[in-house]
Amino acid sequence: MTSPLVLASSSPFRRMLMENAGLTFESQAADIDERKIEASLEGASPDKVALTLARAKALEVSQRHSGALVIGSDQTMSVGNRVFHKPKSLGEAKENLLSLSGKTHRLNSAIAIVRDHGVLWEHVSHADLTVRPLTEAFVDRYLARVGEKAFSSVGAYQLEGEGIQLFSEIEGDYFTILGLPMLPLLDKLRELAAIDG
Repeated sequence: MTSPLVLASSSPFRRMLMENAGLTFESQAADIDERKIEASLEGASPDKVALTLARAKALEVSQRHSGALVIGSDQTMSVGNRVFHKPKSLGEAKENLLSLSGKTHRLNSAIAIVRDHGVLWEHVSHADLTVRPLTEAFVDRYLARVGEKAFSSVGAYQLEGEGIQLFSEIEGDYFTILGLPMLPLLDKLRELAAIDG
């Protein structure tokens, strides 16, 4: 008998990716203080921050799901070693977008699989996205159109929506960009005999 799968996330995008792949799973948000954990990692690489948060989410949820394979995930956005967070206001979203103008930033998408407090596997995938040069006036108009959707992602954009207009080049797969690298995850779940191989 295979272990039940639990996604340690309330993200509709991550749930959609797993549902679209035909996986049967439960979904439950982790009860952790992400900013507090991140503060304890001062100076850590963006990869390490994403992995630590993905692991913390999976470990916390696994306490409520004995025997289950719990999948935790997290994504950081970085330019060099600067890590960005979801904007809390339109002003912050504007500041972030203007700081990304004409630059390439990296999305670091981490996954951890945990069973009964033991980490079975961890992985980080990357996508590099180049923002075209943006004018302040364009950013104002863009944010006026997308409104509070800008607060739901670390970069203040959704590639599946109007956010695609911000970019000149994208390297990396769609799943990594949405925050759950599905191909390595599915490979590992097959290896663990958790899904049909």
